[in-house]
Amino acid sequence: MDAVDQSEHYEVATTEETPSLLSIIIDTNPRAWSALSSTLPLSSALANLLVFANAHLAFANTNQISVIAAHVDRAVWLYPSPDAAAQRQRAAAAQPDAVGGGDAPSSGSANKYPQFAQIESTVLSSMQKLIASTTEADLQTTTTKLSGALTLALCHLNKASQSLSTASASSSVPVATANASTRPPLKGRILVLSVSDSEPTQYIPIMNAVFAASHAQIAIDTLSLSGEQTFLQQACYNTNGTFLSAAAHPQGLLMYLMFGLIADTEARESLVSPTTDTVDFRAACFCHGRVVDQGFVCSICLSIFCELPDDAECLTCGTKLALGNYGAKPAVIPRKKKKKKRIVNGTGREETGSAAGTPRPG
Repeated sequence: MDAVDQSEHYEVATTEETPSLLSIIIDTNPRAWSALSSTLPLSSALANLLVFANAHLAFANTNQISVIAAHVDRAVWLYPSPDAAAQRQRAAAAQPDAVGGGDAPSSGSANKYPQFAQIESTVLSSMQKLIASTTEADLQTTTTKLSGALTLALCHLNKASQSLSTASASSSVPVATANASTRPPLKGRILVLSVSDSEPTQYIPIMNAVFAASHAQIAIDTLSLSGEQTFLQQACYNTNGTFLSAAAHPQGLLMYLMFGLIADTEARESLVSPTTDTVDFRAACFCHGRVVDQGFVCSICLSIFCELPDDAECLTCGTKLALGNYGAKPAVIPRKKKKKKRIVNGTGREETGSAAGTPRPG
């Protein structure tokens, strides 16, 4: 009996948590924030966003974060700062599991985690530089260039994913999990804090970024503080993201962030995410940039026009648009006449060719 090994054997496997990269896009339209200054100043919104970002980083040591400002005429990096981009890349190559993937920690308050203090100081200093560089002409603009910020976020997510894939391939420590080959190297998502509508002329670049995010399985979440956000509703719908509107209570920004948007794409599979009742699927026309619900669509390139182009020719591909019988009245089919009923012996029956009533048994 001593030769029989009755001990239970288990396969020893090492599990490795997938990093999660959250890219936060802040709408920094000065005119929109001025309208919200009585209920939610920009400084309070930044403080709430920093608490939300720190909570995301606190979930795991491998989690990362980036912050981008969508201004009226450009997209600007807030964190990591452009000056420390080279230093960040060297640190990520030497230590791919570094928290936050941002700037090197600096000395600060002993009561605050160094990484959190570094993120706070970098975001606030970058925001001050952006506000100082804003001109008087920017104060008159009511829309935001969101397409550039989405493109920057997607490029950063793709670069971080490729860096992690390269680091994992060159690592000497093998991963013994069965799903290591199929598991994505990075869980990426984008959060847009919007306070103003986007320009209708940006419909094409925004939707191109949305389709790229959907193909890369990157969710786009939106927290709207004002405006209809037609394009962002479609972005959340196409990428399986979450759209929340806090226009009625913008002062509850932190509550919306922590309770509705803190879970990543993997955790949402086990949760009931908040959803919207309706989605605005209107598109912007290619001729005047208007948001329309009815228009002319090219059958070749699917370009949308609010008015019929000159010579009925598509402005995108040059295809001759055949309208057929557009504007003609539809054919109306006459209704079938019903047979009249007449009263026979107190009961109603259909009129037949016989004038006599139905015989009854005696």
